[in-house]
Amino acid sequence: MARWSESEIGSAASPGGGGGGGGYPGERFDLPPTGTGSAAGFGRRLGALTIDWLLCYLIAGIFSGPDALASPNFSWLVMAVWFVLTAVAVAAFGITPGMAALGLRVASLRSTLVGVPRAVLRTALLALVLPALARDGDGRGWHDRAASTIVVRTRG
Repeated sequence: MARWSESEIGSAASPGGGGGGGGYPGERFDLPPTGTGSAAGFGRRLGALTIDWLLCYLIAGIFSGPDALASPNFSWLVMAVWFVLTAVAVAAFGITPGMAALGLRVASLRSTLVGVPRAVLRTALLALVLPALARDGDGRGWHDRAASTIVVRTRG
């Protein structure tokens, strides 16, 4: 699987700013309008997050035992598992299990890999929910803008 780099995404990439005037999402990053390599839509991104969250419930439940849902700290354990799973997977591979299932990946606008500091920042802001809902014309939330990333489709 090819890594995304600034030369593959385009030199127009800047960490701030909204989408281009009247174009399609990802146009200013030289992404195609549709298909493989295009900017991912909100529905697929939400679906991938849901898959990741359910997987983390399963993992946290395995560690917590049979009465996991009765524990008052179970939701924090799920959040911790999700944070680690997401930050490590995005830093190392640019993809989480949910993203893999739905054909998405996190592409760095600055280098070939997202890296640990930017993956942790992106995940922390995503955990706050609101930064992910405030999106620009390219479909990037504040978490993606802060980390200089964009979520793209890996399948058509």
